[in-house]
Amino acid sequence: MSVESPAPESVAAAPVVRWRGGAGVATSDRLAVEAPLELRLDGRPFTVLMRTPGDDEELAAGFLFSEGIVTAANQIRALARPPDLPGETCRNFLDVDLAPEAAGRRRERGFYASASCGVCGKSSIADLAIVAPEITASLAIDRALLGRLPARLRERQVAFAATGGLHGAGLFSAAGEALAVREDIGRHNAVDKLIGWALAGRGLPLSDVVLVVSGRLGFEIVQKAVVAGVPVVAGVGAASTLAVALAERFGLTLVSFLRKEGFNLFGETSRVVGTDTAP
Repeated sequence: MSVESPAPESVAAAPVVRWRGGAGVATSDRLAVEAPLELRLDGRPFTVLMRTPGDDEELAAGFLFSEGIVTAANQIRALARPPDLPGETCRNFLDVDLAPEAAGRRRERGFYASASCGVCGKSSIADLAIVAPEITASLAIDRALLGRLPARLRERQVAFAATGGLHGAGLFSAAGEALAVREDIGRHNAVDKLIGWALAGRGLPLSDVVLVVSGRLGFEIVQKAVVAGVPVVAGVGAASTLAVALAERFGLTLVSFLRKEGFNLFGETSRVVGTDTAP
């Protein structure tokens, strides 16, 4: 497999002094870019996402869908850079044109989402409620194949290889084929980029795929997976109590601490083949 270079907008160089063995050496380091993306609705600020630049339209579309602001692709009539902003400035802005029936048209508030928290901008606990059907997909994946997916995800994380500072998320078929991989400084942003990718082309719900993420499994990851109809979500890190509760409530299969030699399994366990014995 050929090694790709990261997108130039996702990585930046910075001076650094490396201390090793009691000595400091002035050199240069490659850092993951973190920058705000302001979404505008009717020319007015709607929300700000802290993200790694790249796949911005996918991020915006996935965010709008996973947050319930739109419920179908055709409710996003256009995503475009503002023509009134000069040069490089416009790269951190997107004008959103929503159809009149989109739920986002009825929202008065704007909110801020940091790179580390997909729900920090919610104004109340009531905003955490999820409107989505129970996941009944019959997808099944072999447990040995499941254990190999983190490595397959890692192989495709070219920006992480350059910086060590980006999360990855990937959609895989039940046969282990990588359908799409996205990176971002926020793990939930990487998932939104995948949802935006699917919304624009493959379609939703994602009832025949496995979502693999490079970090822990918190509420925001499982919430987005449930809304997108993903039946199996796996991560190399720990699962939280809310993530497990959501998996159990919506019939999602949740896999934490995923390694080749084993994993922890929550929610609907039948989708992982051979779970009657220790993996």
